[in-house]
Amino acid sequence: MPVTLPLVTFDPDLGLAVLRTAHSVYALRVAADGSPRHVYWGAPLDTEALAALPEAASPAASSFEADAAADELAPQTGARFGPAGLQVRFADGTRGAQWHFAGHTVDGGELRLRLEDRRRPLRAELCYRVRADSDVVERWTELSHAGAAEDGAADRRAPITVNRLDSASWTAPALPDYRLSHLVGGWNSEFQLQRDRLPVAELVLTSRRGLTGHHAAPWLALDDGTADEERGEVWSTALAWSGSWRVTVHRDPVGRTTWTGGFGHEGIGWTLRPGETLRTPVYGGLYTRHGFGGASRAWHAHVRRHVLPEPGRDRPVLYNSWEATGFDVDEAGQIRLAHLAARVGAELFVLDDGWFGTRRDDRSGLGDWTPRPEAFPRGLRPLADEVHRLGMEFGLWVEPEMVNPDSELYRAHPDWTVHSAHLDATELRNQLVLNFARPEVEAWAYETLDRLVRENAVDWLKWDANRPFTETCGGGGHDPDRVWIDHTRAVHRVMDRLRADHPGLRIEACAGGGGRVDLGILARTDQAWTSDNTDAVDRLDIQHGFSQLFPAQTMAAWVTDSPNPATGRSTPLRFRFHVAMAGALGLGGDLTRWSEDELAEAAELVARYKEIRPLVQRGVQHRVAPSGPVTAVHYAAPDDSEHVLLVRRPATRFGHHPAPVRLPALDPGARYVDLDLKREYSGAVLVGRGIDPRLPAGDYASSLIRLRRVDS
Repeated sequence: MPVTLPLVTFDPDLGLAVLRTAHSVYALRVAADGSPRHVYWGAPLDTEALAALPEAASPAASSFEADAAADELAPQTGARFGPAGLQVRFADGTRGAQWHFAGHTVDGGELRLRLEDRRRPLRAELCYRVRADSDVVERWTELSHAGAAEDGAADRRAPITVNRLDSASWTAPALPDYRLSHLVGGWNSEFQLQRDRLPVAELVLTSRRGLTGHHAAPWLALDDGTADEERGEVWSTALAWSGSWRVTVHRDPVGRTTWTGGFGHEGIGWTLRPGETLRTPVYGGLYTRHGFGGASRAWHAHVRRHVLPEPGRDRPVLYNSWEATGFDVDEAGQIRLAHLAARVGAELFVLDDGWFGTRRDDRSGLGDWTPRPEAFPRGLRPLADEVHRLGMEFGLWVEPEMVNPDSELYRAHPDWTVHSAHLDATELRNQLVLNFARPEVEAWAYETLDRLVRENAVDWLKWDANRPFTETCGGGGHDPDRVWIDHTRAVHRVMDRLRADHPGLRIEACAGGGGRVDLGILARTDQAWTSDNTDAVDRLDIQHGFSQLFPAQTMAAWVTDSPNPATGRSTPLRFRFHVAMAGALGLGGDLTRWSEDELAEAAELVARYKEIRPLVQRGVQHRVAPSGPVTAVHYAAPDDSEHVLLVRRPATRFGHHPAPVRLPALDPGARYVDLDLKREYSGAVLVGRGIDPRLPAGDYASSLIRLRRVDS
C-alpha cells in the first residue's frame, strides 16, 4: 500500500512530528523541557487524531517518578531512573545533559531534531528516516562538541567524555502484558529463538566480545503474549552494528515498557573535542498487525531493498573445501575437488583455510597472506584458472583481522595487536586480534586483500573472524577506548573499498560460524555463514531463528557428509539438501568419498535447487509450520504465480500420520497445480485444510512441493 500522505511532517506549533510508512505511523512531540518524547507507534492514524493524543507523561501516581515519560533518547538528568541512552561527563565532573530544542529539518523521508544543552557546548541531532517502500523507521543520533579550540572560555574547549551514546530509545504502548522474543545460543547453536514473558525489571541483551556475538543478537520483538505467526501486533527492532553492543529493556512497575540500544562496550569513554561529532549506527524498528511472520517479511523486504549491496544477484551454489581437507590442502587435491564440484553443479569453488604462510594447523601462519610454497608452488593463480575453466567462480578464505604470534607479521609488528602492555595477552585459537583502529593496520589489510583479489582473479572472499577481543587497549592514541568502535568501522571501510575497487567481487561474512551477523555487516556482504554446525536437524532451529530478521538469500546453508562431523548424526542426502535449500545452498563434504549414486543424486538436487532459487532467494517467505514434528517453509512469488514448499520431519511416531500443511498466503479464490504430480487444487482447500506433505516413511523424511497458479 503506497503512502499517500507526506512521509514526514512536523508541526512547530504543536511540536509534533509524524512519520508514516505503508502500514504504520510513528509520532513524537517535543516536551516543554526541550526533550523529544514518544507519542505513538502503531496502526495508521490521521494527524488530527495524533494531535489529540495526550502529552507524554509518567503513569506513576507519585512525584518519585515525575519524569518517567518516554524519552526518544533518555538522558541522565531529571527524575528519570530508567536506563539512560545518553551518558556524558563534562570536565568539571558534571554528568548529564539538559536540552533546549533548537529546531528541526525535514528532507523527504528524513527528519532531524536539533537539541542544544542549556549551558554546555553540547549538541545532538536525533535523526529519523522512513521510506515509501518499507515499514522500517530508521533512527540514529549525532552528538557534537559545539565549542572551538580557540574559544576563550576554558569550559567551552574542554573535552567532553561520552560514556554511552545509544542510537535510539523505543517505547511500547500500554498492553495487558508483554512478551519478549530474542535470539540466544553459542558456537554451533546460534540463533535459538527464545520467547518469554517480560519481567518487571531491566533486562540486558548484549555482546561484550567486540563482535556481534554467537550468544545474543541485536534484534528483539515485543508483543502482548497472544501474537502468533500470522496474527497479532508485534513491535520489532534491529541494530545495524557489528561490534560490541547493548540493548536494555525496561518494564517498570507502573506499566511502561521501553528499551534503549546502541553500539560500544561497557565501561568505556569516548572523548569529544571541540568540533568533533560522534555518529551512532542505525537502529531500525517496525510495527505490524500480522504476527511474527508479518514482522519477518517486513524485515526481509527492507533488507533486500535498503541494506544488501546487490540483492538482485543470485547467490551461487558454492562448494567449500574445508570439511574435505581441513588444513591439508595442495594444488592437486583442490583441483580434484573442483572437478567433482563442477560435476554436481557448483557455481563457485572456495579454497578455505591452510593455503598460506606456514599454515598446517591453527598454531601458525595467520597474518602471512602469501601461498604456502610446498602446497601451491606455482601460487594460487593456476588453481583459480582451472576453476574458471570449469565454469565456476573462484573464492578464497581469509581472516584478515587476526594473527598468530607464530607468524612473520606478528614478529614484524607485535604492536599491531589489540593488547594492553601491562596485562598478559589471552590467546584464543592460538591467535590475537589485529587492531584495525590503527590507520596503518587498516591500510595493510586493504592493500593485502586488494593484492590477493587482483593477482588471483578472486571472485569471492569468505571473511572470517574466529575470536573475540580481550585485554583491549587502543594504544598510541589519546583515546584508547575508541578501539571498540573504530575497529568495526575500519572493517566496514575495508569491505566497502574492496567492493568499490573490484566490481563484481562478493564477500561472505563469517565469524566462527554466526558470530557476526547483523544489518551492519550485511550492508557490505552478500550472505553470512550461519553456523559451523551443518547437522541438518540442528539447522532447522538455527535457520528458524535466523529467518526472524534475515532473508533466505543471506543464509549460507551447506550439505555436508554423513555422519555429520559436529554431531555424529547420520541423515539421508535428500533430507540434508531439503534443509539447505531453504537458504543460499552450498556443499561442504568430501566429494572424493561420495559414491557415484550420491554424486548423481547431488547433481539432481542441485539442479532442482537452481529451478526454485528465484523463489527461495527473492520470494516472500512464510513459516507455515514453524514448530512441531513436521516443519515447513513456503516461498511465494510476489505476484502469486509460483510457490515452493519445503517440508521436513526429523522423527516419526507410529500411528501419527503428518497433518496437512496449511498455506495461508495463497488466494482462496484461485486454483493451483502441483507441478510434479500434475494435480490441481482449490486455493480455498490449500488455505483452509492444507496440502498433504507427501513425506516418505521413516525418520529424516522430507519433500519439495512446487505449485503454480492456473487460470480458473
